[in-house]
Parts: sequence; structure tokens; C-alpha cells
Amino acid sequence: MATKTEGRVLAQNRKARHDFFIEETFEAGLVLKGTEIKAIRAGKINIKDSFAKVDNGEMQLHNAHVSHYEQGNQFNHEPLRTRKLLLHRREINQLIGKSQQSGYSIIPLKVYIKHGVAKVLIGLARGKKKYDKRQALKEKDAKREMDRAVRRQMKGE
Repeated sequence: MATKTEGRVLAQNRKARHDFFIEETFEAGLVLKGTEIKAIRAGKINIKDSFAKVDNGEMQLHNAHVSHYEQGNQFNHEPLRTRKLLLHRREINQLIGKSQQSGYSIIPLKVYIKHGVAKVLIGLARGKKKYDKRQALKEKDAKREMDRAVRRQMKGE
């Protein structure tokens, strides 16, 4: 079975998994203009502070920063413009229903190229509280310690 992100990952939102519980993920196409795809292929995209929301029945990606393409001259794009995400109607309706519940957001997790087309992996996310973040860090540290102990044990034998 193929994973959702077969292609080359160009941008990742690492902070998303720290700040949110990811309940469900969706793969969406990205509507781009002119030099944007060339800049994205060069890895000049930042999705750290971006989010998605539904405007007039269409999913939109807000605050995704795509830097100017160096050879773009006057035809360059606006770096912070709102970009349309391509999803099936049924997926949009599902996201509308779930995201209207209190505490839920739609955030981009990864931007990648799949079969020559730019795709965004978006996640339906529920915000973590401060104690949830601390608990996740404790679990991560405990796992790291166990792995170290196992390696030491294997090395000692």
C-alpha cells in the first residue's frame, strides 16, 4: 500500500504535531499562479503559521509564504496570497462539519510534489493544552531513555 506522501517533501510543519492532536488527514491539490510552482520546487515555501478554512464553499490556504522566484522579474507572485485547495466536495463538507466544533482547526502538515503536481497534506487538528504538550515531551524522553538502555545492553553483550 502506498503512503499518502509518495513524492519529494518540500516543506513540513513540524510544530503542528507538537501543538495539535491530528485527528484526520486529507491530500489536497494546490492552485498556483505563474512562478509559484518554480519557487515551490526550489523549496521556497513556509507553512509554519498557515491554516486552511472554507470561504464560499471552497477550501483556502491562508498565510502560506511562497518566496519570489529569482528569474520571475515583473511576473512574480504575491508571497502571502490566499491559495485555493482542491478537494472533493464530500471532503470539504466533512471538514466543514468537523471544524465547526469548538477547538478544531485545519492546518497544513506537508507540501510535496506527487506525479509532477504540488500537493498539500492538511490535517483536522484539535489544539493541545499545556499539560498535553508536557506529557508528550515526557513520553518522548522516556522512549529515548529506553532506546539508549537497549543499545547499551546490546553493546555490553
